[in-house]
Formats: sequence, C-alpha cells, structure tokens
Amino acid sequence: MKPVVQLDRTGCGIASVAAIAGVSYQEAKHAASSLGIFVDDEALWSETTHVRSLLFHFGLKAHPEEIPFSTWEFLTDLALLSIKWKMRDGSSGWHWVVFVRDGKNSFVLDSKNGLRTNIRRDFGRMHPKWYIPVSVDGFLPKKS
Repeated sequence: MKPVVQLDRTGCGIASVAAIAGVSYQEAKHAASSLGIFVDDEALWSETTHVRSLLFHFGLKAHPEEIPFSTWEFLTDLALLSIKWKMRDGSSGWHWVVFVRDGKNSFVLDSKNGLRTNIRRDFGRMHPKWYIPVSVDGFLPKKS
C-alpha cells in the first residue's frame, strides 16, 4: 500500500481512501464528487459518513462503528485512524490517516502535503482518538 498526498485542505479522508483503494487522489476526488462529496465540505474531517460512502464506492467495507483507540498493538491490520482530534467551534474535527500492519511491519500512511515522508513510524507522536477497521475483501481484518 502506498501513500496518497492530499491536494486540498480537507482532502485527508479522500486521500486515505485513495491509498486503501489503490487509486490516485484525483480519481478518488472525482468519485467523491459523483457521490456529492466535495473537498470544500468541512464535514470531511468532522464526520465519518463521507469517508464510509467513498470506501463503499470502491468496494471496501468499513466497520459500522468507531472503536476507541487503546494501543497500536490492538489495532486491526488495516484501519482508518482519527489523529489530531480537537473541538473547533463546537464540533469535533480530526485528520484522517491509514494504519497498515503487514506481517511484523506497521506504519501509518499520512496524506498531509509537505511531510518529509508520508510513511510514518513515529507512533509516539501520533495520538489517535478512535479507529475504523477496513476490509478490502469483504471481511474485516482480525487483530494481530
């Protein structure tokens, strides 16, 4: 799985789905637009509905609930994470990233433009609030 860099301020959810689906940011953005999801909608980082719809569009399955984060070891092998979680003007907001566990290797795909690398292993610097397990084959991945 490769990182996809977001090209819009609120495009982290679109870029995260693009990385999981294996498509470009532009392709995911076009698919999102066809579903009525637009990058200028701040709900992209304050609700899960848009990202879930886009995952479904690409044939991916998301767990129906957000699961509180406890430790990196308890994450499923593939998950969307909410990091940089905060309250702003009375509503919550976060930055979407993708957690990947491939055998004994774990990393986070962070779509933020301008990072030195979009593959992160600095787990102590990220503080997830919750996660959504994602499946690429119809079955939700198991915890390792």
